[in-house]
Amino acid sequence: QVQLAESGGGLVQAGGSLRLSCAASGRTFSTYTMAWLRQAPGKERELVAAISSGGVTYYADSVKGRFTISRDNAKNTVYLQMNIPKPDDTAVYYCAITRGSMYSENWDYWGQGTQVTVSS
Repeated sequence: QVQLAESGGGLVQAGGSLRLSCAASGRTFSTYTMAWLRQAPGKERELVAAISSGGVTYYADSVKGRFTISRDNAKNTVYLQMNIPKPDDTAVYYCAITRGSMYSENWDYWGQGTQVTVSS
């Protein structure tokens, strides 16, 4: 059974830093695109960042320059380094994985979500 275990969420002050981790199990995802999405109350789900099997990255304009996505294929894990978070970054963050293009947003697997709250 494929499982995505997320960790690192919580409360952080604006201007601080936070790192989310998502460790996948059940199969190897070295050839998959891995990504982080988020959803805030009253807002639509948003693709925050993604990284392809070849290391090509995508960032939403709202987080570019502040967040960094990376992956460790040996650990089957994807990370999201959140620097200088803002209150608008407050949301439930989900790890997601797809065998296809990150731009198609056809996610094959999802994590359970982890709450990130940024205080002023």
